[in-house]
Amino acid sequence: MLPTLRLANAHKPLIRFIGKRQWPAKPEEQHPHPFAPPELKQQFSDFLKKFQSSPSAAPAGPSSSSASSSTSGSQGPVFQEFWQAPPRLWKHELQEWEIELVQSGGASLH
Repeated sequence: MLPTLRLANAHKPLIRFIGKRQWPAKPEEQHPHPFAPPELKQQFSDFLKKFQSSPSAAPAGPSSSSASSSTSGSQGPVFQEFWQAPPRLWKHELQEWEIELVQSGGASLH
């Protein structure tokens, strides 16, 4: 008798959604955050121009790999994959003291 009572009083969620989900046909126009400082809001259009001209903003594909290590202004090169960077920036094997440092939470004196 107990299982039938549980079926009769099935859980009913308290939250209710009205209507179907509707996704916009195109993304909304990019804009600065409403609470951004005024000086950032004024420079947002310059930021968008720089971002859209950068190789990282381009969609991934065979044409973007040729421009993967281009420089942008006074900043260094931008690499899409780790093997395009100099070997000194690649991942390396961790030494024992580095592993112990991470496992201790940084509490050791190394």
